[in-house]
Amino acid sequence: MNPPEKIWTAALVVIGDEILSGRTRDKNIAQVASWLQVQGIRLAEVRVVPDIAERIIAAVNDLRADNDYLFTTGGIGPTHDDITVDAIAEALGVPVVIHPEARAILERYYADKGGLNEGRLRMARVPEGAELIPNRMSGAPGIRRGNVILMAGVPHITAGMLDALTGKLEGGAPLLSETIGCWTAESEVAHLLQEVEDAHANCQIGSYPFFRDGRVGANFVIRSTDASDLASCVDSLTDGLATHGYDFTPGGI
Repeated sequence: MNPPEKIWTAALVVIGDEILSGRTRDKNIAQVASWLQVQGIRLAEVRVVPDIAERIIAAVNDLRADNDYLFTTGGIGPTHDDITVDAIAEALGVPVVIHPEARAILERYYADKGGLNEGRLRMARVPEGAELIPNRMSGAPGIRRGNVILMAGVPHITAGMLDALTGKLEGGAPLLSETIGCWTAESEVAHLLQEVEDAHANCQIGSYPFFRDGRVGANFVIRSTDASDLASCVDSLTDGLATHGYDFTPGGI
């Protein structure tokens, strides 16, 4: 008898007093769950905790031991109450250090925005031994140490960090992808991309704009662990682009 296929799991800790108070509505649970599904990983548990180090440490240690991956959102910004890095470093039993690559990224990002001050430098702090997750939205990178992944709390920045991790986590099934190139501004087809993605629960569409030869365009990368779902999503997207009069190129531009 063949052994049962491993079910890869992840947990999510949403960190922030503003979530618990109701001042901010969390949008990250749904997008993390959807992204994990496409990676072949099941979101097994979610906890929402306040900005209290002891509560963060307890949740992190519980959930990282019981799951293949632990994600956190929130609390890695430049202000004094962003304590996620410190709490997770304590949970992992390592010191907090300035990551040299993160510092260099922030120096470049803020070169024309007033420079790198003490507050902004806080976003280069990581648990010792961590690696960085690229962030094309705001410069400040996400952080990964072992199976613990720290991401921003702002949903569109979280989405960019997830995209940077796409296909890079060991999971339950290989990730398949198809690319469609289109000479159009990303914003003009954003609604269509969302409609198609919403209609295909097992697929994810990444949009990668570019400016080339004096023209604006974008490559749309459709990803799924299921070949038939992927083909259906590609067909829906190309049909939608054609219906709206956009020229597209299978395989990308």
